[in-house]
Amino acid sequence: MTGKRTTGATTLERRVAPDPLDPPPGTALLAAALFDAGRGGKRFRPRLVHAVHDLLGGVAGAAVPQVAEAVELLHTAFVVHDDVIDGDDVRRGRASTPGSFRREATDAGASPEAAATYAVAGAVLTGDLALAGSLRAVATAPLEPAVVRRLLDLLDHAIRVSAAGELADVRHSLGLAEPTLAEVLAVAEHKTAVYSFQLPMQAGAVLAGADPAVIDGLGEVGRRLGVAFQLLDDLLGVFGDPRETGKSNLGDLREGKRTPLVVHARSTAAWPQVQRHLGDAALGPDDAARVRDALEAGGSRAFVTDLVAAHVDAAVACTAGLDVPPDLLDWVRDLAARIGRGTA
Repeated sequence: MTGKRTTGATTLERRVAPDPLDPPPGTALLAAALFDAGRGGKRFRPRLVHAVHDLLGGVAGAAVPQVAEAVELLHTAFVVHDDVIDGDDVRRGRASTPGSFRREATDAGASPEAAATYAVAGAVLTGDLALAGSLRAVATAPLEPAVVRRLLDLLDHAIRVSAAGELADVRHSLGLAEPTLAEVLAVAEHKTAVYSFQLPMQAGAVLAGADPAVIDGLGEVGRRLGVAFQLLDDLLGVFGDPRETGKSNLGDLREGKRTPLVVHARSTAAWPQVQRHLGDAALGPDDAARVRDALEAGGSRAFVTDLVAAHVDAAVACTAGLDVPPDLLDWVRDLAARIGRGTA
């Protein structure tokens, strides 16, 4: 991916620095947790901001890394809150934010119940700080007021849509009614595509002073790429090698997540085998292998793979129809290809 790489550390470091207006020690604990939550990762969202801005010939200067940091802080907020919602104490092989707070309380002698309450409180507040930091970074960017307002509108839209997508995802797991394919695809769009691809690509275009048609068009490109990215992530959550992906290939099956892969299986002859083990918290490798075989035999894996290809092809076709430099089209082609291969 072209474009400058940003670490997001500047905004985080400012939040870790002592503030004479804030009472210690809670402020320092939360600031440190925020800094820790923002470490690591590919940081491809900030890179999307930089790449689109640069390839459109933008000259927004210092505002670009600041807005890119805002997008990464938004991602941090959603990740931390997601770990609270899912009850995950581990992320990418190390303690998640709630996991760190739980361990701190446990080490101090707290009961399991008290430690759980502290873990939720610490993580929710850390995510709130990241969210506030994201908004502040955009609001204070060195840009014309009209541009700041446009960026804040994009950010606000992404927050609202992503929150609704997260709630819908949790609602689908209640088991009250089986979601349709359209409903689970909407979750993929709202939970991931809007803030991870659509927002940074449109932000880069706004920073570059692009025409409204280009900004809107790149929003559609980002939506398509983001849905493809999430669909592939769903596949890797079942068929991926944990040594390569850094995530379990049992978790989604144990949780009974209603992804497009599972929803499609419901319409196939393989469903009884899938349903037998779906949502089993004690699911082992042997039964998981049987589920994977059923998903393969019923055509569900191929169906989702074809959906990924359709979305990346649509993203490239949409870009080709926009009045953008050839280098930007080539960049989208490369990004789409890497998403399709699972190497983005």
